Amino acid sequence: MKRTLFASVFALAGVTGLQAQETEIRVHYAIPTIWADTQQTLADAFMEKHPDVKITIDGPAEGYEDGVQRLLRESVAGTTPDVAYVGLNLWRVLEDRGLAQPLDGFLGDDPLAQGYTPALLSLGRFEDTQYALATSASTLVMYVNPVLVEKAGGSMDEFPKTFDGVIELASKINALDGATDGVWIGRHDWRFQSLLGSHGGRPMNDDESDITFDSPEGIAAAGMYQRFAKEAGMKSYSENDARQTFPAGTLGIMFESSSLQTRFTEGAGDKFELTVKPLPIASEDTSKVYFPTGGSAIVMLTDDEAKQQAAWDYMAFVTGPEGQKIIVENTGYAPANARVIEDEAYLGDFYANNPNARVAHTQVANHAGPWYAYPGAEGVAATDLIAASLVEVTEGADTEATIKDLAETLRDLLGMK
Repeated sequence: MKRTLFASVFALAGVTGLQAQETEIRVHYAIPTIWADTQQTLADAFMEKHPDVKITIDGPAEGYEDGVQRLLRESVAGTTPDVAYVGLNLWRVLEDRGLAQPLDGFLGDDPLAQGYTPALLSLGRFEDTQYALATSASTLVMYVNPVLVEKAGGSMDEFPKTFDGVIELASKINALDGATDGVWIGRHDWRFQSLLGSHGGRPMNDDESDITFDSPEGIAAAGMYQRFAKEAGMKSYSENDARQTFPAGTLGIMFESSSLQTRFTEGAGDKFELTVKPLPIASEDTSKVYFPTGGSAIVMLTDDEAKQQAAWDYMAFVTGPEGQKIIVENTGYAPANARVIEDEAYLGDFYANNPNARVAHTQVANHAGPWYAYPGAEGVAATDLIAASLVEVTEGADTEATIKDLAETLRDLLGMK
């Protein structure tokens, strides 16, 4: 009897010990101004469904570029997190270093049934292998302050649909008083690619063997920065300053990621009714137009087989309908899962109450394209050089000469010559 009782006690203790075991998954992310609260919400919702997995969120990186550099340093130190959110244009840097783990074995035979369309999968696929899954999508839109538009003699009902018209209106807003600015756009690779796509150009050719933004379309796109500065008085303040200035009500038109809609709406409060307008299309041939899909992708970095299934469960949750609903409702990003768009049970009410979001998400549906990642280990350095050249153009450097010199520099840097 005693022997049976002891055996039962030890058996029960063993089961209890197994149940108490949990797998810890470390998560890296960037841009806390957009993602901090959402990351915690995602982690809490996942852990409620998976009590055997603990999600630990690392301190965030300020931007995607900084985040990738940190991940590269951590890989050398042996402290790499298990999964990471990275820019859609930067996961290839991790793949190139052998850090991103293949996901095909986890996806199964029918990804489409899970909401992963071929277009969405293409954002994280390279050489017939799936290395990343999109977690959020955004395109460049115009955020508009209707109060300043009307003060400048403009009309929201007849808001300009061309860059010429936007620049003319921004100039009038800028002239209202010394404390009001007309327009702002960041000197940044993604924003430049957006203007380039609007003009019908591409950063590289299809096989990524040559730079192509030194085309007439690319020179015209870069020239927009100089026109915004010279003709509409665009100031050279930082991205963080711009993101405070617009909701404060002293900036008329801001070209920025659609992912910031929720933040800007809350920031504007009762000062003005935030309005979102689509990016103007400059190319006469709309079939050539594309707007690079910004946002983030999630990659698996752990090669520990004991952790990989838990890491995948987390990745599947945040890219599935429930996680995507959380992301859309809390950030303003467009969803990266077809099921959450097709089934109104997830976002039907959200779109009814957020017409600005429908504008941005429709632009994703109509013109989304790849956010071109410059290949190889110097890809991040390439984006830094692009940003520096855009600053030069904005401040008055000859646009054509600057962009052509930049293209030659990148050909050397990326080994394209």
